[in-house]
Amino acid sequence: MADAEVTEDALLGGRIRIRQPARGYRVNVDTLLLAATLPDARYAGGRVIEPGCGVGAALLALACQYKRADSVEFIGIERDPLSARLARENVELNGQEHRARIIEGDALDPHADHGLADVVLFNPPYDAAGEGRPPAEGKRHAYVADQPIDTWIKVWSNRMRGDAPMVLIHRAHRLNDILTAMEGRLGGIQVTPIYPSADAKARRVIVRARKGSRAPMQLYRGLALHPSEDSKDKYTPEAEAILRGEAYL
Repeated sequence: MADAEVTEDALLGGRIRIRQPARGYRVNVDTLLLAATLPDARYAGGRVIEPGCGVGAALLALACQYKRADSVEFIGIERDPLSARLARENVELNGQEHRARIIEGDALDPHADHGLADVVLFNPPYDAAGEGRPPAEGKRHAYVADQPIDTWIKVWSNRMRGDAPMVLIHRAHRLNDILTAMEGRLGGIQVTPIYPSADAKARRVIVRARKGSRAPMQLYRGLALHPSEDSKDKYTPEAEAILRGEAYL
């Protein structure tokens, strides 16, 4: 892809810059919400892995939060060659070469060995083949899942250290599938609904769980992105603070 087909965009109030395709799948609110779930500094010295990292925006947003902890290792895994290349460029662009690396490959490859993770986060493709409106050219790999969410959770729960957290964002109507997949593998589940606006039903959920935990599930009040259905050009103060990197979920 020629440079003219790639844009360089500022995220988190200019804290990071991301090169991404001008057309096709682009970094969105879901990516930044996912990165806003893990401000916990106790993971210093650990390995943060994002399977299916795309152009690396969530991983680098996390690295920005952990900017004083050089001992944290950030690993992104991406099978799309263009996205993987841009992710590597973004690592350099944001000066994270000393602790972040991008692996080009299938994040669900059962034979791959990336070592054990202290944190796993992912934003998987949401739709099954034939579900919903077919995505535009260049977006299929990001929107249409080759494997169900159960596979993502099963594979990566087996690659986590004890007590490590897994965090993911998905469509709200997939919550039952997510909880079923986590049963017997992860516990201490925390569910945060994400509402398009204060007067709408939740369309996304962020689910966080911990390997080996037996704590009961918790349901949080959630986050409304916009004040109302008629004000989609304006974010709520809570959402604005998160998208600027000034607050966490």
